[in-house]
Amino acid sequence: MTARAEPSPEIQAIIIRIYRDDPPNSVLCERLVDLDEGVQEWRYRHVKMVERTIGTRRGTGGSSGAEYLRNTVGGPAFPDLWEVRTKL
Repeated sequence: MTARAEPSPEIQAIIIRIYRDDPPNSVLCERLVDLDEGVQEWRYRHVKMVERTIGTRRGTGGSSGAEYLRNTVGGPAFPDLWEVRTKL
């Protein structure tokens, strides 16, 4: 299993500068947030489909199935882009 990306104050400072001073790249940041949100929504729907299909049985590859998937739902791929929302 790959470790989740952890928020970084240094990266967040750079992102805030991008949002304030670099409009083309701030648009790119927003597209990444859109992508991240879409993946999180897909993960949620996937968990519900797995629960409906196999219930609590083990998943493919020996994973814990729906339980494993449920743990991935709220984890953003770009946590720094989410963390800076309140600072913009």
